[in-house]
Amino acid sequence: MENKVFESFNHGRYLIPGKETPFADIPWSKHPTFVGVELKHLITGKDTEGQFSYHLVRIAPNKSIFNHIHETQLETHEVIAGYGRCIHGSTEIEYTPGTISILPAKVEHEVHAGKDGLYLFAKFIPALC
Repeated sequence: MENKVFESFNHGRYLIPGKETPFADIPWSKHPTFVGVELKHLITGKDTEGQFSYHLVRIAPNKSIFNHIHETQLETHEVIAGYGRCIHGSTEIEYTPGTISILPAKVEHEVHAGKDGLYLFAKFIPALC
């Protein structure tokens, strides 16, 4: 699964005054529950005193992050590339590049990638990890 736009983010960098972290130095992790889902933990709660975290997410073609809930975190998704859909509560959102969705805490949601996979930034407030 490769996408030029996504790969530009995969090889991006995290900059704050006095610190630069190339994303290529951060390993991909397989999601502990959902097959075909990988995460790159770009900014963790350790970096932000627990305030927020940023994650690059790639979902393989026709794979899903099935129904789940975050009790305390607001979650945002910014679709970088690929196509899919997100269902949260009783709402279904088509995920296309440029889509941003906001998922409040305590609302069940799931994400399904289309035939070309789905690539997104997921951000959590407070931090997921």
